[in-house]
Amino acid sequence: MNQVTINNKDYSFEEGQTILNLLKQINIEVPALCHDERLHPASVCRLCLVKISGVDRLQPSCRTLLATGMIIETHLAEIEKYRKGIIQMLTKDYPLNEVIKYPQKEFHRWVNYYGLTKEMENKTSSVIDGSHPYIQVDMSRCINCFRCVRICNALQGQFVWHVIDRGEESKIISDSKGRFAESSCVSCGACADSCPTGAIEDKQAIAFGVPEKTVRSVCAYCGVGCEINAGVKDQKIVGIHPVQNAPVNKGHLCVKGRYAWEYVYANDRITQPMIRRQNQWETVTWNQAIEFCAQKLKSISQEHGPDSIGIIGSARATNEDNYCIQKFARTVIGTNNVDNCARVCHQPTAKAMSMVLGTGAATNSFDDVDEATTILLAGANTTGSHPVIGARIKQAVLKGANLIVIDPRKTELAKYATCHFQLKPGTNIPLFNAMANVIVTENLYDKAFVNNRTEGWELFKNFISEWTPEKAAKICRIHPRLIREAARLFAKQSPSICFHGLGLTEHTQGTENVIALVNLALLTGNIGKPGTGINPLRGQNNVQGAAAMGCDPSVFTGMASVRTERQRFEGIWKTTLTAGKGLNLPEMLEAASSGRLKAMWITGYDVFFTMPDANHTKHAFEKLDFVIVQDMFMNETAEKFADVFLPCASSFEREGTFMNAERRIQKVRKIIPVPPNVKPDWEIVCNMAVAMGRRELFNFSTAQDIWNEIRSTWAAVYGITYDRLENGGIQWPCPTTRHHGTTILHTESFPREGGKAKLSAIDFIPTPEQATTEYPVILVTGRELYHFNAGTMTYRTAIKDICHTDLLHVNPEDAAAFGLKDGDNARVISKYGETILPVYTDAAIRKGEAFSPFSNNLVFINKLTSSLRDNYVQTPEYKITAVRIEKA
Repeated sequence: MNQVTINNKDYSFEEGQTILNLLKQINIEVPALCHDERLHPASVCRLCLVKISGVDRLQPSCRTLLATGMIIETHLAEIEKYRKGIIQMLTKDYPLNEVIKYPQKEFHRWVNYYGLTKEMENKTSSVIDGSHPYIQVDMSRCINCFRCVRICNALQGQFVWHVIDRGEESKIISDSKGRFAESSCVSCGACADSCPTGAIEDKQAIAFGVPEKTVRSVCAYCGVGCEINAGVKDQKIVGIHPVQNAPVNKGHLCVKGRYAWEYVYANDRITQPMIRRQNQWETVTWNQAIEFCAQKLKSISQEHGPDSIGIIGSARATNEDNYCIQKFARTVIGTNNVDNCARVCHQPTAKAMSMVLGTGAATNSFDDVDEATTILLAGANTTGSHPVIGARIKQAVLKGANLIVIDPRKTELAKYATCHFQLKPGTNIPLFNAMANVIVTENLYDKAFVNNRTEGWELFKNFISEWTPEKAAKICRIHPRLIREAARLFAKQSPSICFHGLGLTEHTQGTENVIALVNLALLTGNIGKPGTGINPLRGQNNVQGAAAMGCDPSVFTGMASVRTERQRFEGIWKTTLTAGKGLNLPEMLEAASSGRLKAMWITGYDVFFTMPDANHTKHAFEKLDFVIVQDMFMNETAEKFADVFLPCASSFEREGTFMNAERRIQKVRKIIPVPPNVKPDWEIVCNMAVAMGRRELFNFSTAQDIWNEIRSTWAAVYGITYDRLENGGIQWPCPTTRHHGTTILHTESFPREGGKAKLSAIDFIPTPEQATTEYPVILVTGRELYHFNAGTMTYRTAIKDICHTDLLHVNPEDAAAFGLKDGDNARVISKYGETILPVYTDAAIRKGEAFSPFSNNLVFINKLTSSLRDNYVQTPEYKITAVRIEKA
């Protein structure tokens, strides 16, 4: 048994544990001003020194490992005198008023502990840099612990902070060498989180003070699923910090998760139900709103049939909310016309992985980044769209992992890549096929895996023989040598892991893009093991969950087929279900245009703003008889087309669960009270069901009641209870309450007939959307760091002061040819519409191509995008639109 003696008491410890770690565990506090649990111990401050029996010199507890039999003293008089002397030295020229004002700061606590304030001169902070919207810099409070430098380098990998000069003259500056707002900082807040003095401090902490309590929950933004500690004071959020031991984010957050929570208190938040009459919004009671909606839905269903109504769930809502939404569509309305926004981004992944592997979800965990020797990143600007995972990938590469980046732009991670394919947009399949060709022809494939765990090998081998690197290189506009190098790297330097994003899925061949990528993993045996797998990066916080709950016309909860499992769900819900084929969202809009769909109920999704070819979407909505929008804000869809607005709670104001991109189900906790007259989505749905006479099917009192019903319908989550989630998230499958969850899928077999995955011959069919003389530029749309999707949340925060609007990224040579320079307004015109937005000349973009985010409703980039869709699941082709660019 591992045991040590500390201050004359015996304690047990774990192998590999440091002295300081155990001291914290047993509540013995010693100063350690240079230490942060997220960083490798530096032992710079020398304040955590302890006496170890038999060792001549005092030892730093932060980096000294415990050994059985150690006898340790932590607070001997000589040690305390030494500590006091160091801290006294650090208070020289330190502003006393800051110690008085912020006694809770780590350094200030020790100054007070050793009674040093009476010896300090009454100095104040000298130069405060408040140029950044969220972070204040006051280097008169810097004690040169270097935590900001180290955490920026080792956690985020941004290298913003630098030490200049030496000895007593040394100081820390940002890479701007001036105003902090002009530095390369990406506003993750790690430096402010780590700083023990407040030299780098969150402005929110300065404005709102110390929280009275913290509540652990999950970030409301992307599908990474970072865990947060929300500080609460006077029943309001006053700040958010990362959970230090969270398995996903490891004590890290991005700018949105950490700072962009202010939308909850936006002045234009809707907090009462409203009905539009004579084109004017009228505030009504909940009873009036629910009764009005119920009567309209009943009459439309009776006159035109249940399939004349469409119900849209939300990838921002909880699993419990989405379960109720799809159950309402099927049991109350009697239609399978139910969908969610995963349709317009990630459905190709789910379809492809289901077809080939048997399960449409990530095969591995984010922790496998640390196990991989080679990382392949396709169609995802990860440091912008999924920043915490982007930072983890960057750190893995800095520690020696190989990186293959496939992206038409030179993204941040492309700068770190071993191989970067800056391919022509829409040519992923030729590239993947050519890589497979090299792997097969050079005999680099995993013969045992291919023989034992796949089917279709002979057909695939014959097909792939034609896809030489030379053939693909001409289509992709890259060098064949690069294809060979990447293929050899992926096959030989394993384990190899794949991550992909919307750059693969939002194409006419989106589903087939993912299948072709999966082929590479199967050929090389990079599935079912640590450090491997196919791992889609989900865009919104609960994209994976919304679809898995059954907000999809073809599946019930747990991705159970509507075609084959209808009778099972009739038994569970004790009601008759329709056998009719449901419509997905694009099909609903087509049906609305033709007059067949009469009503839509949309939850947490700005359909008009985010669907492509806005003119087509506008025409569809104008033909509808009745539209309900359920959201926090008057979005574009609600403002232009809604007849009823139902205000819903934010994720900070409700209980429930989210499911992140790695299949991890995590507890969402109520942090603050819900505003009066605002309700959680599930409660609104249940009230509507009661008004329509189906109380017995929606007799839920809490989100936990709903989750327990979900568990009864889906065996893979049966073992995940709310009680278990109090101790942290769990990855499904988790079939029993004693099961620990599943970090890696397909370790032994695939859930397909015969237990084997399928190697698939995927030919290349170019998109019809190509550059022409009239429209010579290919526009790619996508996410960026500072704003989120439709901008509904982030444009109601101070993030808008960092990033004011969407920008048109254009190659400098193209910009010059169009007579444009940075900041000029450009008119962008496609076959479908036009818009105006500011220009940003960007050498990361190739000539003949352009890029724009899609978050600003004033820009409304989807006025331009085409109506082309994926061949399998009708995901729009947002990634390729032929345009021409003029000076506005």
